[in-house]
Amino acid sequence: MPQHVPSQLRAASPSAPQHLPALPPHPCRIVFLAHRDLDNPSAGGSELLVDKLADGLTRLGHQVTLLCGGPASFRDYRVVSAGGPYGHYLRARSAFARQVGDCDLLVEVCNGMPYLAPLWHSGPTLCLVNHVHTDLWKMRFGGPLAPAARLGRRLEHWALTGAQQRSLLVAVSSSTAHALRAIGVERDRIRVVHNGVEEPGPRAERSPEPLFVAVGRLVEYKRIDLLLRLWERVRPVTGGRLVIVGDGPERGRLEQLAGPGVEFTGYVSEAEKHRLLCAAWLLLHPSAVEGWGLVVTEAAARETPAVAFDVPGLKDSVVDGETGVLARGESSFAAAWCALALSGRRRELMGKAARERAAKFRWDRTVRQFRVVAAEAVRGWAP
Repeated sequence: MPQHVPSQLRAASPSAPQHLPALPPHPCRIVFLAHRDLDNPSAGGSELLVDKLADGLTRLGHQVTLLCGGPASFRDYRVVSAGGPYGHYLRARSAFARQVGDCDLLVEVCNGMPYLAPLWHSGPTLCLVNHVHTDLWKMRFGGPLAPAARLGRRLEHWALTGAQQRSLLVAVSSSTAHALRAIGVERDRIRVVHNGVEEPGPRAERSPEPLFVAVGRLVEYKRIDLLLRLWERVRPVTGGRLVIVGDGPERGRLEQLAGPGVEFTGYVSEAEKHRLLCAAWLLLHPSAVEGWGLVVTEAAARETPAVAFDVPGLKDSVVDGETGVLARGESSFAAAWCALALSGRRRELMGKAARERAAKFRWDRTVRQFRVVAAEAVRGWAP
């Protein structure tokens, strides 16, 4: 079992002390086991977090490998494909043995479907959790696929509470930590390390006309269909445009649902995302659940407040009434959307508060905090 540590280590935050013990000065071999590489067309916030951690640890002198499913891209750290997007779950163990061999720490990124790494890896492991998929299984596998949803939910819960019972778990938000405790993970095994954000550089121009932006993968739980329905209520009041940034399996259906004033951009470059987040009057985030809601912080760094639902993850990244608004239902979401669109002064004040809060979350700090937990996992492991 991991050794006892002070409570401040159990919930690392942007204000946590930076003089805590770190990994040994000699290079450590760290392997991330994750579903996708960042260049995968289906990549999202989880993949960005892993990339920032892997890149940051590499810059600190450690030898980092990402073992993932699907295509593997060239990076400053090593990226190895273990097979197809789903088959690699079955091949992860053999791919690790064949292409990695050994490491000082194996970090399993558990995003629903687990790898059960502690059952087959004999060294220290650490589990990185963006969010627990408890209710998302039903949303993804409904109707005749309901048995698959129940099986997936049970497997995920058992993996986090049983297979990982000797490991530390890193949650990206207090909401995720709470969800882990709710399914039976002991509080003493959970550490919180928040996502970061890049310094965005010079601001682009704010749109003179109402512009509202939503950013993310177009999948069921992001609930862009709900946003499109609400737009029909909001548009007669505010006018302007609603821009949906991102792609995914839901895009075709969503485009058929879209009314006037809606634009789907698909994937955009970082430069174009920066321009849109700067130009937007509001970021809209109708998701049913998030680990953190990384795009909220990205928008905040550009002085763009958010309207989101009061759900796990988003209630961590949005400070209600200060950096944006958290709605409790569809009507309150539409009302907040209209109210902020019609009040330039309130949007400006929220935008400045959002930027100040975003300044507390930087990727270099995220890497340092993760490194502290990684060192704890290595020191506390016992055969």
